[in-house]
Amino acid sequence: MLALQILIDGFAISALYALGATGFTLIFGVSGVLNLSHGAVMVTAAVAAWAAGNVLHLDTYAGALVGLLTALIAALATYFAVVQPIQRSRRIPNEEKEIFILTATLLWGIMLQELIAYFFTNNAKTVLPIVEGVVSILGVRTPKNEIFTAIICWMVIGLLWLLVNRTKMGKTVLAASMNPRGVTLLGHELTHIYIVVWAIYGILAGIAGVLLGMFLGVSSYSVGPLTASAFSIVVLGGLGSVSGSLIAAYVVGYLETMTAYLISPAYRTIPALLLLIVVMYIRPQGLLGRR
Repeated sequence: MLALQILIDGFAISALYALGATGFTLIFGVSGVLNLSHGAVMVTAAVAAWAAGNVLHLDTYAGALVGLLTALIAALATYFAVVQPIQRSRRIPNEEKEIFILTATLLWGIMLQELIAYFFTNNAKTVLPIVEGVVSILGVRTPKNEIFTAIICWMVIGLLWLLVNRTKMGKTVLAASMNPRGVTLLGHELTHIYIVVWAIYGILAGIAGVLLGMFLGVSSYSVGPLTASAFSIVVLGGLGSVSGSLIAAYVVGYLETMTAYLISPAYRTIPALLLLIVVMYIRPQGLLGRR
C-alpha cells in the first residue's frame, strides 16, 4: 500500500516539477540564462494566490489568476531589472556575464524570499484547492486535487509543445535556441524573443507555483529547495533539453517522494543532489544534453 501511495504522490509532484523545469529549461535554451530565482517566482505565485483568497477574499479561480499574474510580473521584472542590464553592460566582459547573471538571479531570489517572509511571515501557506474531495485508487485514498494537478501540468506542457512546434512565434523561439545569429539575420529582434520567452516562463512558473500551493503548501523556506530541485532536474536532463528535463523531473520527483516517505521530509532533496554529483562526473552533458 505504501508503494502505491509513493507511486501516486510521486507522479503528481513529478508533474509539477516537469512543468516548472520546462520553463527553466526554455529560458536557458533560448537565452543561456540559468535563473536561480526560479523557486522564489514559484513561491511568490503561491503566496499571492493564498493572499488573494485569505486577505482579499476572492474565490479560488480569481486567486489562482492573481497568483499567475504575479509570477508573470516577477518573471518579467527578473529579466528587465536583473538580466537585461547585465547582458547590455559594456563594463562587464562577455565571458564573465554568465556568472554575473547567475549570481544576480540568486540574490534577486533571496530578496523575493525575504520580502515574502517580511509581509507574510515564514509560516506555510496552503492555497484552497480548485477540486475538493478524495477518491480511492486501488484502496489508496487520494485527494482529487492531486489528480487534477497532474492533469493540468501535462495539459499545459502539451499546449506549450503545440505553441513551440505549430505556431510562427513558437518556431521563431525554437530557431533562436538553435542559432540566435541566424534569427537576427532574418530580421527578428532577439530582445523581443527574450521577452516572449520570459513571459512564457512566468506563466509556467505561476501555474506550477499555484498548483504546488494547493497540493503541498509553501512558505518562504520553500524557495531554496524548489530552486535546488529545478537546477538538479535541468542539469540531470541536460541543459537546454526539454525532453531530458521531463525525464529528469520524474527521476527527481520519485527520489524526493521516496525519501520523504521512507526517511524524512527534511532530507527529501539530498538524494537528487547526490545523483546530480554522480551524473556530472559520469555524463556532464546530462541525459539528453547537447552542451
